[in-house]
This record gives sequence, C-alpha cells and structure tokens, in this order.
Amino acid sequence: MPAKPILTLRVNGEAHEVAVPVHKTLLEVLREDLGLIGTKHGCELGECGTCTVLVDGQPVLSCLALPVELEGQEIVTVEGMAPPGQLHPLQQAFAELGAAQCGYCTPGILLTSMALLADKREPTRDEIRQALSGNICRCTGYTKILEAVELAALRMSGEVAGGKHGRGATA
Repeated sequence: MPAKPILTLRVNGEAHEVAVPVHKTLLEVLREDLGLIGTKHGCELGECGTCTVLVDGQPVLSCLALPVELEGQEIVTVEGMAPPGQLHPLQQAFAELGAAQCGYCTPGILLTSMALLADKREPTRDEIRQALSGNICRCTGYTKILEAVELAALRMSGEVAGGKHGRGATA
C-alpha cells in the first residue's frame, strides 16, 4: 500500500491538511478531497488547459502537478478568484459578453487570463491569444473570450467603468 503523507496545502487563502497517496494529482485532491469542483477534468494529459489553476500566481496544469511538490505555495482555483458573493472582473466580463458556451473550459481560461492580467495590465490581442494558447475551447470561436479579457483589462486599469455592458463607458 502506497504511503499517504499528510500535506498542508494553501488553497484559496486557507490551509488544508490532506492525507493523499504521493501519486494523486492536484486535480484529484482539489475535486475529491477538498470538494473544489470548479477545476475540471479534461484530457488529463496536460494538453487542453481545462484543469488550470494558479500556483504562486502562475498557471499550472493541475492534472500534471503533484500536491507533495506544492506545500508552502499558494494555490488559487476558480472558486478563489474573488471574495464570496462577488465576481472577479474577468468573471463579470465573461458573463456579460457570453464568452462561455458550455462553460467546461472556462475556469482554466479565467485563471490563465487572471495570471496574464496580473503580469500585464493592458495586453494586446496577440498577447492574450498567446497566453491562452494552451487552453482549448470546443464550443466558441474564441472571439468573445478575447473580447472579455480585453474588457476586464480595461475595467481593471480603470479605463472603462464596470457594470452591465459597460463597454465604451469611461470612468
């Protein structure tokens, strides 16, 4: 029987003690042990980006990450993007512009975009495309996704007022 070390993982600002086999992935621990089902199973090969979470602010494919390697690092899932009862500007823009179709890929895209906007306040369309190149969406043509990231970036920089369909409204 494989060993089950007790790990302390910091997820969405809270410390969680978990006893998991060393081969169990972060994706499995998040969903099965912590009940954070916003992170989705996709290809489980690291090719689709559906399971993306942030580790110390950087996008990481949770299907390939081992929790034993992540102790002491801050893990953020889609559930931790904004305080309870609130939406992150990216979530708001995605909802307003209809950037999510079935929504399965959306958590990974949102977190990848969040990392991009933390690094670049006003990314170009090409920089957004490049950042999201590891995230596959089977339902959209990506245009609304790109527009939503652009809108969130404008709102986060204060160039466009928030609120429903705040496109074009200056702050």
